[in-house]
Amino acid sequence: MRFFLINDNFTELTDWPKALPTQGFLWVTTSRRVFEVQLPQVQQHLHRLAGGTLVDLHISDLLNPQLPSQYDYTSWYDLLVFRRLAAGHGTERLFLDEERGTASSARQAMAAIDTSPVGFALFDRVLLTVHPADCSVRDFFEARLSQMIPHPPRHDAQDVSVLAQGPSYASEAAQTGSGNTDVQTDDNVLPPVHDHGLDNAQVPRHEGRGSTSRLPPNPADLMLRIVNHMVDSYLDLRRLLTKQFGYLQQELLSNRNQFTNWQALLDSRNTLHMLEDTCEDQRSAVQEWIDALEEWPIPAEAQAARERELLRVRSKDVQEHIERVLGHVRRLESSAESAVQMHFSAQGSRTNHIMRTLTVLTAVFLPLNLITGVFGMNFDTLPLIHARIGFWIAFGLMALVGLGLVWWFRRQRYLGD
Repeated sequence: MRFFLINDNFTELTDWPKALPTQGFLWVTTSRRVFEVQLPQVQQHLHRLAGGTLVDLHISDLLNPQLPSQYDYTSWYDLLVFRRLAAGHGTERLFLDEERGTASSARQAMAAIDTSPVGFALFDRVLLTVHPADCSVRDFFEARLSQMIPHPPRHDAQDVSVLAQGPSYASEAAQTGSGNTDVQTDDNVLPPVHDHGLDNAQVPRHEGRGSTSRLPPNPADLMLRIVNHMVDSYLDLRRLLTKQFGYLQQELLSNRNQFTNWQALLDSRNTLHMLEDTCEDQRSAVQEWIDALEEWPIPAEAQAARERELLRVRSKDVQEHIERVLGHVRRLESSAESAVQMHFSAQGSRTNHIMRTLTVLTAVFLPLNLITGVFGMNFDTLPLIHARIGFWIAFGLMALVGLGLVWWFRRQRYLGD
């Protein structure tokens, strides 16, 4: 169990804080097993810091590793359970490149798909996340939020001494070139000092409309960022599924070998059905969250109203990402169905080609068998029986009939090249 205090900075705590500061919120992240063991302490601290505890039904939902994505709420917190879609560990070695693979590697790739649920208990100023033991989302956001910490402005010693002397000395230093009044910071560039002293010159530029990275202002914003990252992690899984289905489709439509990996194809289709159900549950949970967000009271302050609007935008963005994932899963299902239909169509076309060839050969030799049968009858007065060139005449007639039939069948396109 780890604790992070998020306000103007991102600070990791060693234990539950005694009280929350006036600004910011607390992010508590724990594995499912640790949450189960330390549940009484968690309930006690939540009641002390957030003013409420988790109900028994929601506790069982957070501890259930097979629970589908869903959303629920109480009067003092919201609960969101979201199943992630990600490729398991070691799947990057199952395929050598975009095409090559084996039936066993394809089966292992489908079996390694991770759809473990992650639970979010959203209080006003506390966010509790319950995840599997090997979840990498926490480590990812710990590193990312650490990079978003705003750095204080830094000044060179010469610049600070110039600013400390006041505006007159700063103007003189600027004219003589002995000082630099354009103070550089990591993220901001302060304007030249004219009629302001040291205190005003050291104030950094406020974060404006063009800022692209900032710490989440509330627990709901952080929750939506985590959920969005979990949805976007489907990219690696999409590549894995594309490789796996590409291999199965190549084997299915190959004319060299007979396709025998029907069990792998059936498992793949079942996996796609499972992913489609998971995405639909995700979409329903996010839609319920959006509906509940619309019913929240409208804040009076402009900053709070802007944060509420950002929550709506992030929620819609998460929903759009889920729709794209769901569309890709359905395209894979359609591609698998089309490949199976193309396989049976190719088998039927090959069978028809073989039967047509055999039928044409039978039709070619049928008149030859008739001629042979006629000259094989036991009559002494048959024509050409006693002639010296009778055999060659009969042979020429048979060859002429056979060649004529072959020409006619090719003209009618009963035979290919």
